[in-house]
Amino acid sequence: MKNSLWFEGLTDALGFMGGSLLGFGLGRLLGLDIFDQGYSNSVIGGIVLVGLGGGMALQGVRHWRQTRNTGDQEQ
Repeated sequence: MKNSLWFEGLTDALGFMGGSLLGFGLGRLLGLDIFDQGYSNSVIGGIVLVGLGGGMALQGVRHWRQTRNTGDQEQ
């Protein structure tokens, strides 16, 4: 039990961070800088991409983990 909770937390963190970094990189490619001064449209757009990337990757990791656990129970 304790080991599975550790694995769940680690995969959630890695998925979210990886997706956030991908969203940040995509924003930089599109010219959106989240560290620019003020709250311009490019800053807000960059923040949205970081959030979407992190959230989508987190959901993808959770889906992967659920299908992995379901496959283990069938065998």
